[in-house]
Amino acid sequence: MAEEKKLVEAITSMDVDFAQWYTDVVKKAELMGYSSVKGCMIFKPAGYAIWENIQKELDRRFKETGVENVYMPMFIPESLLEREKDHVEGFAPEVAWVTYGGLNPLQERLCVRPTSETLFCDFYKDEIQSYRDLPKVYNQWCSVVRWEKETRPFLRSREFLWQEGHTAHATAEEAEARTQQMLNVYADFCEQVLAIPVVKGRKTDKEKFAGAEATYTIEALMHDGKALQSGTSHNFGDGFAKAFGIQYTDKDNKLKYVHQTSWGMTTRLIGALIMVHGDDSGLVLPPKIAPVQVDVIPIMQNKDGVLNKAYEVKEALVKAGLRVKVDDTDKKPGWKFSEQEMRGIPVRVEMGPRDIEAGQAIIVRRDTREKTTVAIESLAEEIKNILDKMQTEMLERARTHREAHTYVATNYDEFKDVVANKPGFVKAMWCGDQACEDKIKEETTATSRCMPFEQEHLSDVCVCCGRPAKKMVYWGKAY
Repeated sequence: MAEEKKLVEAITSMDVDFAQWYTDVVKKAELMGYSSVKGCMIFKPAGYAIWENIQKELDRRFKETGVENVYMPMFIPESLLEREKDHVEGFAPEVAWVTYGGLNPLQERLCVRPTSETLFCDFYKDEIQSYRDLPKVYNQWCSVVRWEKETRPFLRSREFLWQEGHTAHATAEEAEARTQQMLNVYADFCEQVLAIPVVKGRKTDKEKFAGAEATYTIEALMHDGKALQSGTSHNFGDGFAKAFGIQYTDKDNKLKYVHQTSWGMTTRLIGALIMVHGDDSGLVLPPKIAPVQVDVIPIMQNKDGVLNKAYEVKEALVKAGLRVKVDDTDKKPGWKFSEQEMRGIPVRVEMGPRDIEAGQAIIVRRDTREKTTVAIESLAEEIKNILDKMQTEMLERARTHREAHTYVATNYDEFKDVVANKPGFVKAMWCGDQACEDKIKEETTATSRCMPFEQEHLSDVCVCCGRPAKKMVYWGKAY
């Protein structure tokens, strides 16, 4: 048994060192590998399979709202990037530049896209001429490059995968409706598929996207009490349209500027899955997103009929619509159990000669380790019930954890004490002055996460300065 425990013993306990625990899980579950380019990572099959499921489910939801997929170039001419002043200033420190084409210096530097607003704007100015051309509701799946100083797998890397939606509308009202619609798509996806509860709200002007009129966000709380911005949706108004000359002739035969939005989710969601649901044995994947939902583990597989029965069970489960694998390697059962737990496969089915003779198998839940003995002919129905229950209970556990680590502060001393000693969200009133926001960040390292749509009146005054309060804000330390 000592040999069989090595896989798990290699994981640092999350209560001892959460950052090291995270790195251990990412590596031991074989989600990624380090590349020869610092700050860039290799997606291994197990990690990329999770992203494929995220992509598949999100893409389906997007298309239900009328979104169409396109693809833009990865290079942006410097002159194009500089057309929107606030936007370029927001990204300038992170931009990677191409200065040579082959052996020849380029006449104009090309930036490797950190985001594609300018490319879409340059495209839309020629594509949109009349009100009949609107709306444009486009999205692209791609990678972007941002030269981050500090990197961490999935959470922050110099190249990462994402989707970025870019839409153009005739009116401000249509743009605002689309901005909030996509935020709701993100929130529903996180809760229904990833089993991650989120807080929906608006970013402060200090934290909003460069060049946007308004940025809306969904914020999730990780197991260690830090926040993770998990998806954003931006209303650009007509600022980009004026910078790029995107106009259309309306029904009244007058030229008008379009109103635009942008929205995105990234591979940092994989990091969120790890940090919200994982434990000291490794990943715990919600059934709806798990690439493999059931791991069939034959016991004493060298005995006649055991492997054949395992594959019969797999075939029946696959026909029932489940994602299944059989671990037919020559490793010992205990090692196989540890690997299944490390990889976060929601359910394992154990079956040996005696089980098969008795017409039964043992089902083990990954999250609770609850064991159930089930007749083989009833496996598909029982596993489906267990997976549904597991999906629901994982969301509820994550929500319970978030509520238990959400605090209220009504004065600055209380606020500082909570931030210093109680990891989690802090709800507190704010006057709306950026000076207070800056002071809080400087003195506590907590940042404003969002002004939630569901406002609460906690007191009449700002937690920082004591002046009349305008908004209740979620604050917290964040990734």
